[in-house]
Amino acid sequence: MRVVHIKNPQQREACLARLCAEAYGQQAGLRPLATFAGTLGLLIKQEAARVLALVDDQSHPLALALLALDEHGSSMTVMLLADLDEQRVKRPAERLVAELANKAPLRIDAQDAAQQARFREAGITRWLEGKGGVRIGLGPKHPASSLADLPRTLTFDEAAVIQSFKRDRAQFDDYKARFVSGLEHFPATL
Repeated sequence: MRVVHIKNPQQREACLARLCAEAYGQQAGLRPLATFAGTLGLLIKQEAARVLALVDDQSHPLALALLALDEHGSSMTVMLLADLDEQRVKRPAERLVAELANKAPLRIDAQDAAQQARFREAGITRWLEGKGGVRIGLGPKHPASSLADLPRTLTFDEAAVIQSFKRDRAQFDDYKARFVSGLEHFPATL
């Protein structure tokens, strides 16, 4: 198995659409589409985000992750994470996190104790207490040692993206078509 940085624009769009659909589920309303649009329209365009996959020896995708850079470009935060194939590999998303944590200055936020335990098993051993009970996990290569050392992760305003959809129907239709096309053309190999 290996980690692949998906640079091809068509493959990246397809993988991002699949990741958003998997991460949010079918009952999430506009949230998957807003994340897809905001990521492509802002973060990817500014080279502030990356879509990565864990693939098997035949290059079949097993897990996907969306990483966003911090404001200083010194670390990356896992924004979305999804298992694609647990039949061939047990817990592929955790394996992807473990690979990334060993290679990059990685941050991952856990919303509850179960998520923290999941990521701890993936090699995220340093934890900080964030706002609202969020536990912030730092990989071995992450330079921060306290909350004060953590630079802000680059992101976008999801509500503003949804508002832009309401004001600009053509933009909404374009992103919706790209999202659906991405799901339909998800690559079998990367």
